[in-house]
Amino acid sequence: MLENYTDKNAFKNFNWLKQLSILLFIGQVLTFIKSYIRANCNDNSIDIIRTIVLLFGVFFICWLFLKAVNSPRLFKGINVDLKTSKEIKNTREEVSINPKIALLKDFMLTEKPYLNPSLTIRDLAELIKMNSRELSVLINQHLNQHFFDFVNEYRIEEAKEILKNPKEKELTVLEILYQVGFNSKSSFNTAFKKHTSLTPTQFRKNT
Repeated sequence: MLENYTDKNAFKNFNWLKQLSILLFIGQVLTFIKSYIRANCNDNSIDIIRTIVLLFGVFFICWLFLKAVNSPRLFKGINVDLKTSKEIKNTREEVSINPKIALLKDFMLTEKPYLNPSLTIRDLAELIKMNSRELSVLINQHLNQHFFDFVNEYRIEEAKEILKNPKEKELTVLEILYQVGFNSKSSFNTAFKKHTSLTPTQFRKNT
C-alpha cells in the first residue's frame, strides 16, 4: 500500500478484508454444524440448519454486492508486483539511473503532481511516461523511500513554504493541508512532525 498510494483513506478501504474473513469463518462453522447434524440428528433439525445456511448465503452475496457497488475501488486492486521492488537487481538500469532521478525530481518540483490527494504510483508513472514498476524501483532502491513518504515529503515542503509566508498567515492549518494534497488533519500532522519534529502550529510560531 505504501508503494502505491499517498491517500491514507485507501488503507482504510481494505478493512473490508477483516469483515470478509469473519463472514467466511462463520460460513465454515455453519457448514460444519450442518454436516454434524446431518450425521447425528433428525430430518427436522437438518431442515432448520439448511435454511439457516441458505439465508446466510443470501446475506453474504448481498453484502459482497453492496461492497462492490458502494466501494468499487476495493476490487480494483493494487500492483502487487511492486512489493518485490527492493529485491530487483538489474545492473543495466544503473547506467541511466541518475538522469531518471533528475527527471523525476524536476517533474515533482515544476508540475507539482503531489497536490492531487489521490495520487497513485500508476498516475505518476503515466505523467512522466515511465513504467510503474521502474518508477517503484527508482523510489525504493535509489531514493530509499516508499512512494507514500516520497510524495508526502514534497507536500510537507510545500506546506512549510506557506507557513513561513507572512502573506499567507490568514490561512488556517486545515486550509493549508487541503491545499498541499492531504485530506485529513491527522495524516498531515503525523507527516509534518515526521519530517520536521514539530507540529504545523509550532513550526509557524518558530518562523
